[in-house]
Amino acid sequence: MNAKTKVLTQIALITAVICILGPLTLPIGPVPISLAPLAIFLGVYILGCVKGTVAVLLYLLIGLIGVPVFSNFSGGAGKLFGPTGGYLIGYIFTALVAGFIVERFYRNVILQALGMILGLAILYLVGTVWLANQAGMTLSAAAAAGVWPFVILDLLKIAAAILLGRAVRAGLIRAGLIETNRTQAA
Repeated sequence: MNAKTKVLTQIALITAVICILGPLTLPIGPVPISLAPLAIFLGVYILGCVKGTVAVLLYLLIGLIGVPVFSNFSGGAGKLFGPTGGYLIGYIFTALVAGFIVERFYRNVILQALGMILGLAILYLVGTVWLANQAGMTLSAAAAAGVWPFVILDLLKIAAAILLGRAVRAGLIRAGLIETNRTQAA
């Protein structure tokens, strides 16, 4: 398999994982608990910043055209640009930030976790500001609906992504299916 085909396949597989886990939710209010953040953190952990972010962009494009890959098996422009769409858009920034830090500090789990937490904080910020604006809520009310119920579970998703991601990435490297950047910091 040539290098370009290998990269396209990697991105497609992570996009598929996000599309499979993204709709699986637990509705608790206007913003449901979703497995999409776990899939995104796992994707950037395995593929890195650029390829992981491309997978997120493809996921959002697939949802935008109407395929039911967003929470509660929804899709379309109304969902992407509706009140909770900021959390979906925020996935882009989460992937960029978390992926960048994971790539740079692949051997330092603490820095990886902090990078994912920073990415999560950006996700919360984008989503909360968007929700407040779209739903006519105060920032405090939007945070109460879209942040505080999720913090502990999202931190657990980060831990799971690191544990699972390390194992999957190491196996893929051993199998020669993905390459590692030898200049990654300790």
